[in-house]
Amino acid sequence: MASAVAHSPLVVWVAFLLVHLWLGWLNLYGPGLPLGDVSIVYRFWMEQGFGAGQWVGIETAWVYPIVALVPLTAAAVFGFDLYSSTWLSMILLLDAIAFGVLTGWGRSRARIGAAWWWVAFLAVLGPIALARLDSVSVPLSIIAVLLIATRPRVATVVLTVAMWIKVWPAALAAAAVIALKQRLVVGVVALATSAVIIVGAVILGAGKNIFSFIFEQTGRSLQVESPIATLWLWRAFTGAPATFVYYDKQILTYQVHGPGVDAASALMNPLLAISVAVIVFFAVRSIRSGASGETLFPPLSLALVVALIAFNKVGSPQYIAWIAVPVVLGLATHAAGVGASFRVPALMTLLMAVLTQFIYPYNYSSLLGLDPLVLTALTVRNLLEFALLGWAVIAIRATRPAGPVDRDGNPVRDRGADLELAG
Repeated sequence: MASAVAHSPLVVWVAFLLVHLWLGWLNLYGPGLPLGDVSIVYRFWMEQGFGAGQWVGIETAWVYPIVALVPLTAAAVFGFDLYSSTWLSMILLLDAIAFGVLTGWGRSRARIGAAWWWVAFLAVLGPIALARLDSVSVPLSIIAVLLIATRPRVATVVLTVAMWIKVWPAALAAAAVIALKQRLVVGVVALATSAVIIVGAVILGAGKNIFSFIFEQTGRSLQVESPIATLWLWRAFTGAPATFVYYDKQILTYQVHGPGVDAASALMNPLLAISVAVIVFFAVRSIRSGASGETLFPPLSLALVVALIAFNKVGSPQYIAWIAVPVVLGLATHAAGVGASFRVPALMTLLMAVLTQFIYPYNYSSLLGLDPLVLTALTVRNLLEFALLGWAVIAIRATRPAGPVDRDGNPVRDRGADLELAG
């Protein structure tokens, strides 16, 4: 009886809706102002645009790519008094579309487990799962990775749009280009879609501000939640001289100050580049050894996404939401009978989400006050990021051919046997 209920598409859809209603309530009425970026910052930008004609990303430089204006503008469609509730409704709609693709709109019982995992992940990550621009890019990316094997053109357009909202889905596009036999289609369509977006931005008058998001982040120091900043948080806790947490009024975030911070901040981008190069090396070697691209795509996506977080000097809590995309992909792929089990990364990611919600929004002030319990939770969460990265790299190296391969390293099999993630 319990198994039948758990495998019911109707039950998992009800759970999906209940979790979103709960998270929506927490965002609107819960402690810690988790919807602050939406209700204050995003709304201010839009009021400035509609009222004074000063559009961020067009008239001025901006920290986000130009297409991020679309969801921010859409949330104002019913007026600014309803901006927050409209935003939450929009995220619910996007998540529902991604959930429908994941479950085959109720027809794919094989992926019910992956659907339940995403519901659980949203619940334990908490209100931040709906409260940032990342909440737009995540469902778009889930749709894209689930469709890319069977509808590569449509999927790549969706993924490219997500990249022009937040940059991180570029890791998924890179994984697809490396791992999948549709790599040429993915690359060409991504470039063509980007060209259309750039031309549109030029027509709107963005000019040099089109790529301002690349340079706006370069001056940042170490944000308190980033893995590397953990060292200075503990130093500040022990009373080390000239080491403390401060609020950067230009970036609007809390950062760490202390001996060596500037050098560490400067090293993060090179370390990220090196980690990505190592991941790509192992992935290419696996492909050349005849590994199945369908098997390689999920762990490679996971490795590249987690590397963007682990070696990032920002580390905002919503970044953990990115990891849901490769985990959902891995669970769905394994459910289709392809690739290794994603049970370990799925469990690790849930634990990271629990710790993230514990820290933000409920105990963020305690983190800034260097409470040892919250510092320990943050430290464990950040260490888990590197453990998850290690698992993904090992999975990449362990990827084996799915059968005979041709001279290009592609599996030799009937076309009808191709994995159809869209189901």
